Amino acid sequence: MNVQYSFQLYSARNFLPWDPILAGLAKAGYQQVEGFGAVYANPAEFAGSLKKAGLTMPTGHFSLDALEKEFDKTVRTAKTLGMAALFCPYILPEQRPRDAAGWKAFAGRLAAIGAKLKETGLQFGWHNHDFEFRPMADGTLPMQAILDGAPGLSWEADIAWIVRGGADPSAWIEKHGKRILAVHVKDIAPAGHNKDEDGWADVGHGTVGWRGLMPLLRKRTAARWYVLEHDNPSDWRRFATRSIESLRQY
Repeated sequence: MNVQYSFQLYSARNFLPWDPILAGLAKAGYQQVEGFGAVYANPAEFAGSLKKAGLTMPTGHFSLDALEKEFDKTVRTAKTLGMAALFCPYILPEQRPRDAAGWKAFAGRLAAIGAKLKETGLQFGWHNHDFEFRPMADGTLPMQAILDGAPGLSWEADIAWIVRGGADPSAWIEKHGKRILAVHVKDIAPAGHNKDEDGWADVGHGTVGWRGLMPLLRKRTAARWYVLEHDNPSDWRRFATRSIESLRQY
């Protein structure tokens, strides 16, 4: 299967302006990008920049507040930018439930958002970090509670965060692959390395077993989008170029 790789623009947030970044991504071989809050200030203008660079934005991250409190604006933004799927990426520690009942209620909120978005023709999913894979005091595993409590919810699986959460990504892929609509492709540096980049690495140059994981993801999941990300690269162009070159070998 021919995979079109996307690039999470959050990875290049510290290297603005956007136009030369978008042009550089296209030159490196990317056809898609994934949006986040900072690029939504003027959706029509950014859509023009994407078109100029020959890129599309099929997916985007939107906060829980944007999805619940500014729903109509969020939908307009997504459609102006040509998105097909939206993902809620994070909740702050103080917002996180502490037990099974709390996570069940949270999953219900996500399910309600997904139902509303479905009516507009947009798909919806949750994007994980590491905390979802750490059991609560009552034994609840947040990621499982989210998936169980919102059966229609898709998942953008961030593989490196699964690893940092102490879980086996292969097991989650095997069990819930049909729910995985998109994948965040990122890598973890060996212990003690890349401290200036928060311990992350260019894809294929770290410790995550992407050579084995990519075939598994293609075989076991419904993923339409593979989004490359590095939370804090010192050089976005190096990350973008080396990472896509690595993935082309898998």
